[in-house]
Amino acid sequence: MEIKSGHSLANLNSWKVGGEAEYFCTPSNIDECIEAHNWAASKKLAVTYLGLGSNVLISDKGIKGLVICTRKLKAIHHYEEEGKLKIECMAGNTKMELLKLFLKYELSPALMFAGIPGDIGGGVVMNAGISEKLEPREFEEVVEWVEVLRDGEIHRYQHKDLEWTYRHCHGWEPGMLVKACISWPLEPKTPEIKKLVKEANQTRLKKQPLELPSCGSVFKNPLPQHSGRLIEEAGLKGHSIGGAQVSEKHANFIVNTGNATASEMRSLIELVQKTVHEKFKVQLQTEVRYLGLWD
Repeated sequence: MEIKSGHSLANLNSWKVGGEAEYFCTPSNIDECIEAHNWAASKKLAVTYLGLGSNVLISDKGIKGLVICTRKLKAIHHYEEEGKLKIECMAGNTKMELLKLFLKYELSPALMFAGIPGDIGGGVVMNAGISEKLEPREFEEVVEWVEVLRDGEIHRYQHKDLEWTYRHCHGWEPGMLVKACISWPLEPKTPEIKKLVKEANQTRLKKQPLELPSCGSVFKNPLPQHSGRLIEEAGLKGHSIGGAQVSEKHANFIVNTGNATASEMRSLIELVQKTVHEKFKVQLQTEVRYLGLWD
């Protein structure tokens, strides 16, 4: 496995911004993951994990230490057991791969997976979900167990061992989440699921700025309120700082209009938070994780 130095990360995240990784590697199996951790430990380097980069903001100054990217960590196996469809997949497998399996079996999780970008590892870590009131709507409802690499060994955590909150999963740290088992009852079937997924995708195309680089929803919804509505009512829809813009389609999306920097993204995020708090006394919390060197 090659460990690169000075590797650009701008094309490895959905916002298309950010600097370089001091060191970078893409392991394709557990042995290579262990090799990467041992190499970093031998040089006393910090380790940062990066999946498909759909919910992170990487600093323009880059990331010190070793970045382990999981996008090549893929293997998927499905089977029927105890009246359920069970899908064992690595952290780098995409949610689209699970969508296809749930469509094949005509099961309702297909609708959830159709609405979430990124990979399985990231989906578990942030308990990714959709805003629509469907079942299921969050990873918490479909994860049976996860496996974590720590100190050269694999540790398995059952669903009951994990603490699930809105847009986060605790209880498995520290370590590198490498595998998950996703399961759902085989009955009842949802014969119209293909039609529902198609309709949902068409609706998202109309309402979300999927044609521009973004991270999806930037802010958690301060339930029962919705971040997008608060931002729009604050008069910030379409507001820009440099190449970063609050989407004119959906105010909870911040898009890269072509030449944005990570610093501009962060400045716009902070402006939105400040303005919404001043107008509505609501403190918006980000779904986004900040990676790298920030002032």
